[in-house]
Amino acid sequence: MTEFIGKFFARLLPLLLFLVIMVVVSRYVFGVGQTGIQELALYLHALIFLGCAGWAYIANEHVRVDIFYRNASPAYKKLINTLGIILFLAPAMGIIGFYSIDFVATSWAIQEISTEPGGLTIVFIQKTFIFLFPIVLVIAGIRELRQLWK
Repeated sequence: MTEFIGKFFARLLPLLLFLVIMVVVSRYVFGVGQTGIQELALYLHALIFLGCAGWAYIANEHVRVDIFYRNASPAYKKLINTLGIILFLAPAMGIIGFYSIDFVATSWAIQEISTEPGGLTIVFIQKTFIFLFPIVLVIAGIRELRQLWK
């Protein structure tokens, strides 16, 4: 499931590239700023980053301090990965998820809009993307624990 979600959001990269090219061409060729398109590119970038985090974790493409890990035995790696998920990943995702609730709820309650002239009126939707991050990483962590302890 994590891989499917990650690949789904990764397919949005060409759209992000197109939007960034539009912003650059608009600004530097025509001298016209496109705040709405620029914000849309920013929102899309956030969506891709947050949606692909679990996939990157499962693919072992996340940041890791490999000084001691790379030459370690499989049993040591299993222990480190298990402790990392239980002691670091799960609590961090719990904290992010919990403290995001009020942040996102407030944004929805006031129907938050961009503070920039010509900006988008859907900032509250972008802030909802925050929930995607802990969801995909918890799913990835559960999958990793299952694979470690088969």
